[in-house]
Amino acid sequence: MAIRNILKIGDETLNKKSREVAEIDKRIITLLDDMAETLYDSKGVGLAAPQVGVLKRVVVIDVGNGIIELINPRIISASDELIDDIEGCLSVPERWGYVERPKAVTVRATDRDGNEFEVTGEELLARAFCHELDHLDGHLFVEKVSEYYIPDEQQE
Repeated sequence: MAIRNILKIGDETLNKKSREVAEIDKRIITLLDDMAETLYDSKGVGLAAPQVGVLKRVVVIDVGNGIIELINPRIISASDELIDDIEGCLSVPERWGYVERPKAVTVRATDRDGNEFEVTGEELLARAFCHELDHLDGHLFVEKVSEYYIPDEQQE
């Protein structure tokens, strides 16, 4: 496993749409492992492959309950109830903002063994699903910010 470089806002790779994973091979498994290590090293909650320069539909998320690996994920349902909360991004350092997202989201994806599965997340996990899947379509959270958040220590 290796820690990969996380691309920052301004890198054009972050604005490109990712391709479906056609075959789960050794390269995809290595990518998943490296992304998990990179995520933990950066102390984030989610990481999408485009953030490490790979335009494949691969995401890793851990909101504190263990790693969730998603290959070719897609949202299949989302709640009507929306919540507006603070988001940040490893590719947009030192910037946070309020983004409206569904309170609950169900995602269908494939795991590293080729098995299709569904997972439902609420609140932070739902937000992470939406945020990371946006990366796969070339979008950053700053495109959806309703208001920027400035921590108290930065307001002085």
